[in-house]
Amino acid sequence: MAIKPTIYKARISLSDLERDYYDSISLTIAQHPSETLERMMVRVLAYCINAQENLELTKGLDEVEVPDLWVRTMDEQTQLWVDVGEPTPERIKKACNQSRAVKVYSFNSKSDVWWSQGEAKFSRLNASVYRFPWQSVEALAILVQRTMDLSVTITGDSAFIAAEAGEVEVSWDVLQSR
Repeated sequence: MAIKPTIYKARISLSDLERDYYDSISLTIAQHPSETLERMMVRVLAYCINAQENLELTKGLDEVEVPDLWVRTMDEQTQLWVDVGEPTPERIKKACNQSRAVKVYSFNSKSDVWWSQGEAKFSRLNASVYRFPWQSVEALAILVQRTMDLSVTITGDSAFIAAEAGEVEVSWDVLQSR
């Protein structure tokens, strides 16, 4: 019998000062049985950084052919493809052929090695790549509750996240911008 995902609910008060974007967001997040809390929260953070009309959390780990987040048009064209983790350059090349914009958010403790091994291949792709420090991601995961009220304020290359369980600031490095 397959293990079912764990469901989390997040009410997010988002203030993106860089884009003058302000929103109240309600997310239902299905944590895949093999997904860590750290990865799940990076998906939530990537959602906040890219918040816009029609942005969706996908089935992610359940469907390998789709990204973690995307924006699709009414005629099923992919406008934005967002992958979380350390995807292969081949996967991102395929994503670049399917979407107008591609973003990757790396966060793993092995992220430096992943980037140094793939940087040359990624440099030929029309994709933006960002890296979150692992320690910040670990601190972000501590905020997780089954039902969460989050306040997220984005300025520059940094997000301040406050929750009942505490607060954390997560900055990111821009490895490649397209």
